[in-house]
Formats: sequence, structure tokens, C-alpha cells
Amino acid sequence: MTTGGPGQPVLFGMDFRLLGPFEARHRGRPVEVGSRRQERCLLGVLLLDTGRVVPTERLIDLLWNGRPPASARGAVQTYIGRLRGSLTPYGVRISTRGEGYLVEADGHRVDVDEFGDLVRAAGVAADPGERVRLLDRGLALWRGPLLADAADGELRDRLHGTVEELRLVAVELRAEAQLALGQHARAIAELMPLAARHPTREQLVAVLMTALYRGARQADALRLYRTTRQVLVDELGVEPGPRLREVHRRILRGDDRLDRPGRPVYEVRVRDESLPWSVGGHPALDFCNTFAGWGHEPPLPGAEWLRGYRTLAVWAGHVGLLDDVSVSRLLHLARRDPDQAEAVLVEARGLRQALYGCLTGPDDRRAFDAVARHAEAAAKELAFRPESDGRGRWWPELAAGLRMPLHAVAWSAAQLLADPRRLTLRTCPDERCGWLFLDESGLRRWCSLGTCGRSPDRPRCHSA
Repeated sequence: MTTGGPGQPVLFGMDFRLLGPFEARHRGRPVEVGSRRQERCLLGVLLLDTGRVVPTERLIDLLWNGRPPASARGAVQTYIGRLRGSLTPYGVRISTRGEGYLVEADGHRVDVDEFGDLVRAAGVAADPGERVRLLDRGLALWRGPLLADAADGELRDRLHGTVEELRLVAVELRAEAQLALGQHARAIAELMPLAARHPTREQLVAVLMTALYRGARQADALRLYRTTRQVLVDELGVEPGPRLREVHRRILRGDDRLDRPGRPVYEVRVRDESLPWSVGGHPALDFCNTFAGWGHEPPLPGAEWLRGYRTLAVWAGHVGLLDDVSVSRLLHLARRDPDQAEAVLVEARGLRQALYGCLTGPDDRRAFDAVARHAEAAAKELAFRPESDGRGRWWPELAAGLRMPLHAVAWSAAQLLADPRRLTLRTCPDERCGWLFLDESGLRRWCSLGTCGRSPDRPRCHSA
């Protein structure tokens, strides 16, 4: 037992609830903390980073939304003093460190941390029943928006935008587990209102479409796809990604694989190859994302799926870098010359690493030059051909043989590096993920992969 002062015993076990109105409890009883909204907000900011220093300047910027009064620094000091007075008897230590403050990690419970741990534990749980149990516990912690009575919407997003994102991921993960257990009706009931509020969230829509199909509501599933596609085109100027299109194709074909409980919803199978879904919004990014997330075991998204040349060729066709005729020819050539196919695969992995390096480190000239050499080699093997809609497009020549997918990816990488959208590129903040995605809205802070994140025994990784 420690003390709050000479000879003054302290009681441990504070329970802080930030997912909804701010609450502080000790042994189940409410503790009055912060008579002012800004005091509760300040404590909430510190608790989101328990054990880490939050600079005073950041506290001021957040509390006054970038428009602080001249007295802001003094007000923060006053708030800290009042909070210490309220919390010290319960063993909560707010320390001053340099130009900032931190709440010491002394075993107090913060619901945001518990929620994140449960979601990440569910993401690696093999049994769908266990995943549902963990996610039910996590989602039950939600009583409303983060710091509902202490922060407005703008501040809430700045404080911890990933919390709301992780809640949606948790709902999607739970729905996938429910589908694996044959509970499509429950999944439909939970996803329907969310799909209406988040019409551009393709992963959520894909799970809901699958649930509707399993519930003998094929027409509703197809109608949902049309609505989602229209919103994506009208609001973002993009077509649905490969995963959503794949679910749509399977529903149109009456593919019985969508009816099989136990198959991961996120799995995309083309020509008997298991491919990951797209989160990047560009083929070159999706190619890079096979390099990120190596902390996962197959078949989770983020795992190393580029296992063989056949997978590379099928993937290149699936994302539209090659046509079906070229893919069929490549599979034939790979069977005839497996050694050459393996050599091209090794080279493709090198390109992948270089591209990931220059996208995440714009000053990495060596990585950029490596990508440039591949792109220049590809340019010598391209032909400009008309499309069915009258537009022209560069395609790799069949004469390139087994190097066709390598050239296709290199050319796509060069187009991305020259595209202004390159400036909207973001990296998932989780240290075990690192997936790349385009964020033209400037609002996303997470890559939306349900399985990214740390295991409970790993240190936290917050977004900037």
C-alpha cells in the first residue's frame, strides 16, 4: 500500500468510464471528479494515454479547440490541482513531467483500454463462439460516444478517433463470427442500422449482404449493393472494392460458399487461390499491404499471402492489372518453368519491399530508385490498347512472359507515385499492422482491418 502523503493511506482500484458520460467509481461507488466540464475532459485526455506524458500545449489546444485564451496555461494548472485533490485519496497520481502531465499506471481500470484489449483478443481467437463472447463483453462497455458529457464531436474525433473506428470493427467482427455460427438473423438486426449510418463502409456492407443472402433475402442483398455502389460513385467517385464486388458476384451466381458457416467472410477465393480483400483503394497499395502485418498467422488479413507465383498472377488479374487470357497463359508457363516463376516471385517481393519503403518514407531515395528501375523496365514491355468503353490503357505485352505481373505492378506503382492522391496516403497506426490506405477525406485514422492490433500483452500504439 502506498500513501497520498505522510502517514496517509490510499485505497486502490479506481474504475474510469469514458465510453459515454464520464464516470469515476471506487469499489462500485461513484466518485465526484471535476465540477467543470473542462476538468473532466482534461482527465479523460490523460486517461486515454495512461502512463504517457501529454504535453501541456496539446492539452490547451484540445480543451479550447485551437483557440485558447491568454489564461489557458494557468487554467490547466488549476484544473490539475483540483483533480489531484479529488483523486489522490483513491491512489490516482497525476504527475508533472517536464512540459506535461500524466496519470500514473497504478492498476486503475479504464474502459477504453479494456475495450481495445477485448477486441484485439477476439481478432486472434480461433473459435467463433469465443469471439462473440469477447466482443459482447467489449461492446457492452459502450454507454454512448466517448466522453459524451465532456467533449463535442470535433474534440471527440481529435481525442481518439480510433475508438469509434474500433467499435465499428468490433461490430463487424462479431457479425462475421455470428455468421460462422449460423446466426445470420442476429447479424442482420445489428448491422442494418449501422449500414444506414455508414453507407460507404464496404466491409460492413459485405458482411450484411452475406447475412441477407443466408437469410433467403437475395433481393435485399442485391438492392443494398446497388445503393452502396451509387453512394460510392456519387460521393467519392470510386467503384466498390474487390471484396464487395466478389460478394456481389457470388450472390448473383448463387455461390453455395456464401451459405457455408465457418468460412471467413473476408476471404476472397479466385481460381482456388485465397486472396486478401482490398483496403488500400489502389492496386499498388494492396500489393504493398501483403508486406505489412507480418505479426499475424494465416489466414488472417495482413498475413504473408504471396506464397507462390500462381498467387501473384491470380491476384494481378483479380485487381485488374492483367486480363483473364494473360493470367491463364501465365499459369501454364509457371507449370512449365517453375524455377523461372520462383525467380520472378522473389523479384516481386523485392519490389514490394522497396515500394512500401518509399511510400512510408518519402525521403528514402534508394527505395524510390529501386521502384523507378522496375517501372522503367516495365515501360519497355507495355502496349497501349483500347478498352470497350473507348478509352485507352497500357497493358503488359505477352512477350514479357512470366514477368508480366511484375511489370504490371511496377507500372501501377509508378502511376500511384505520380498521382496527387499519393499525398493522402496514410498508414494504420497499429505497430502490428502498418497497412496503407488512401484518405482523401482527411478523416480516417484506422485501416479498418478487424484483426489488426496488438495482443493483450503488447504495448499500446496510438495514432498521432
